[in-house]
Amino acid sequence: MIIEKVINNNIVSALDETGKEVVAMGRGLGFGVKPGMKVDDGKVEKIFRIPGQSLAEQFKDLLANMPLEHVKVSNDIISYAKNRIKLRLNPSIYVTLTDHINFAIARYTDHISLENALLWEIRKFYPDEFGIGKYALQLIKKRLGADLPEDEAGFIALHFVNAEYGTDIKDALHFPDQLKGILDIVTSELGVELDEGTLHYERFITHVKFLLQRIYRKELLPNEEDELAEMMKEKYPREYACSRKIAEYIEKTADCRLSGEEVMYLTIHIRRVTMAEE
Repeated sequence: MIIEKVINNNIVSALDETGKEVVAMGRGLGFGVKPGMKVDDGKVEKIFRIPGQSLAEQFKDLLANMPLEHVKVSNDIISYAKNRIKLRLNPSIYVTLTDHINFAIARYTDHISLENALLWEIRKFYPDEFGIGKYALQLIKKRLGADLPEDEAGFIALHFVNAEYGTDIKDALHFPDQLKGILDIVTSELGVELDEGTLHYERFITHVKFLLQRIYRKELLPNEEDELAEMMKEKYPREYACSRKIAEYIEKTADCRLSGEEVMYLTIHIRRVTMAEE
């Protein structure tokens, strides 16, 4: 690899053997070198390949004044998520999570803690992502000596939710509360307590998660199954009425109108998840 730009003493931007830009990291990798020189492969600890020029520039700017250990910890957390839980993540996670961890350490140093108002919802509805957050706190404490509160595990979890769904982090902040709101509508409208241990419950939660994803990515299903939707309305009137209530809730909280087809699929899932409770 040929050095294109020295970002700091530990990080350089370089061109690989195919001419594509990469960011290489390693202790002392950028010390005493200049653009045009070869990268010392023996010092390379990690190579980042960030697609998209804008995202790559953000990443390089972020790394310029950041401690190497903060970058390493963030990368190891992302690797854990990919390898242990098999998450497919948007590359933006390298920017957003690294930035968040850096500021979390700074807040810890300044004795500032942030309360996560959505911690209960995140723990309940995104258990895999919350597990990553808990792992992150353990690694940060072990490697950086910062004993971050559990609230931070929730914040870190949301960064992974955002990276999974390809949404903006400000949208991901709404997901846990909206999930709870939708479940509250189902239980209150139909007068049932949902069994969280059933497969139908898991499928319903998964459906709602991807519905929220489609809402914020503006990829909602079109109206192409009008006859089937009418059939669902006639066959399952209570469940359909519940779906309409959820559609009204979504319109208020996400400024988005659900199509008839989305309401139909909600009806089907609500019927399934409540069957066992009848």
